[in-house]
Amino acid sequence: MNSCLELKNITKRYHQGKIDVLAVDSVSLAIRPAELLLIMGPSGSGKTTLLSMMGCILRPTSGEIKIDGRIVSNLGEQELPDIRKKYFGFVFQSFNLFPSLTAKENIELLLRLKGFGKEEIKRESECLIERVELGKRADFLPHDMSGGEKQRIAVARALAGDPKIILADEPTANLDSRTGKEILALLRNNAVEHGKAVAIVSHDPKAEAAADRIIYLEDGKIKE
Repeated sequence: MNSCLELKNITKRYHQGKIDVLAVDSVSLAIRPAELLLIMGPSGSGKTTLLSMMGCILRPTSGEIKIDGRIVSNLGEQELPDIRKKYFGFVFQSFNLFPSLTAKENIELLLRLKGFGKEEIKRESECLIERVELGKRADFLPHDMSGGEKQRIAVARALAGDPKIILADEPTANLDSRTGKEILALLRNNAVEHGKAVAIVSHDPKAEAAADRIIYLEDGKIKE
């Protein structure tokens, strides 16, 4: 099966005054549809920086990123938002839900931003909230929901618009052990059953059981 996201010799450098920080050092990897890739490593190893470049949030200092065979690492800043909207869904450690919007409205907002019509938004948001088994909580605000429920809504929102690639940054960090396993199972299901390419950055050893493949990052490099 062809890769839908491919990185070749990706490097990211930061300049802090006179200090040159090499956050990611010549990383090459690819992920395929229906695969869950786990990226592990100690704090400060470059995991989140790597994930941000995979999602076209950060631009690499050098190297090449391809999506469906198309080079996107050389695109201008004005073109990248459309790439992110078309290809990616993001899940964050801190949920990043809008506190004044209900669970369903958080999903609807992203569908609206992706250009869906009124009827499509209603239909898909209802479908997604049922997929994460929170139909009865659709009209709840985030402050009335548990951490696990908020992360389920965050996953549903990431799936809005049917993106090919789901990127999750420490999705279980703020959850108890049981709820963390449920979120990992949900991400795993979307890889296997729905053909998504899923990449997770995590310190959580429980994530290893959900992964098809694991890479370890240390000092910005993939450790063999």
